[in-house]
Amino acid sequence: MAQKYDAPKNAGCILTNGNATTREDYLTTDLKNPVLVCDIGGSHVSASVCLESNHRLGPVVSALYPAEHTTSAFINFLYSLGTKASVGYEGVSGAELAIPGPFDFKNGVSLMQHKLPYLYGVNLRQLLAARFGWQPSNVRFLLDSAAFLLGEIAAGAAHGVPRAVGITLGTGVGSAFAVDGHLVTEGCGVPPGGEIWNLPYERGIVEDFVSTRAIQQNYQHRTGTRAEVAKIAARATSDPDAAAVFTEFGHHFARALQRILSEFAPQVVVLGGGISRSAHLFLPAAQDQLKDPNLRLLPSALKDDAPLVGAAEAWFNGPHGARL
Repeated sequence: MAQKYDAPKNAGCILTNGNATTREDYLTTDLKNPVLVCDIGGSHVSASVCLESNHRLGPVVSALYPAEHTTSAFINFLYSLGTKASVGYEGVSGAELAIPGPFDFKNGVSLMQHKLPYLYGVNLRQLLAARFGWQPSNVRFLLDSAAFLLGEIAAGAAHGVPRAVGITLGTGVGSAFAVDGHLVTEGCGVPPGGEIWNLPYERGIVEDFVSTRAIQQNYQHRTGTRAEVAKIAARATSDPDAAAVFTEFGHHFARALQRILSEFAPQVVVLGGGISRSAHLFLPAAQDQLKDPNLRLLPSALKDDAPLVGAAEAWFNGPHGARL
């Protein structure tokens, strides 16, 4: 079913992923046309089409990555998925893709070596434009965590919030910061590039204590059994060790936030990613640890649609996205 959201209008300039871009830079093509939006996830890709006229996502199609781990297979896979998502729409002539880092967003070149290593050094903008028959300038990219937060600002848990942070919890820790609906990657209280995963925490970095790996290692240490996060979460109601793992996770998450966000002072932190599906198991402990009535920790309102909505925001309103 199509997803309705009201996208605020915007103007101006801001640094996003290190590149200063104005809305005028994004008006070189007809943005009235439908746009293909994609979320390049850890195990699968989701795609949809969005219209500026009614700000509505069309049907969302998703698929696991192809078994063949090559650049050409990936390009053909995205083409197939994009074609399916575009059925029934005329004039789709460009795409905005939410994609993990590291990535050269200005030139459309993947810098990932551990995730999707067969794309390393590949100019995805040129290859996708050629496959779809579009102008290269009509294929654009946005950091997945930034797309997530833009979506939540446009129509989710961060809508109308002056200072917000989006954090995606999974294999890694993605993050994005926004002031008055604008993404920011520098400024008072914003860590370099808006990234928190590698900031010092306890005897390591944030990702060592707030990630899939942290939950699995803690549970294995307690029980001698290694399990997927979803299975540990499912056991939490009857397994004290599983429940304790998530409580400890919540305490670490809150303490990390206290150190990282004290100067930025957001009103809301919105959580996405696979671990956020178990938010009910760790958010109470985290909120209690924070003891800050002015900061709300909220699970994503849009869930898997958030990066798609955020990608549409970036396309129609420029990479800085929505304005409150």
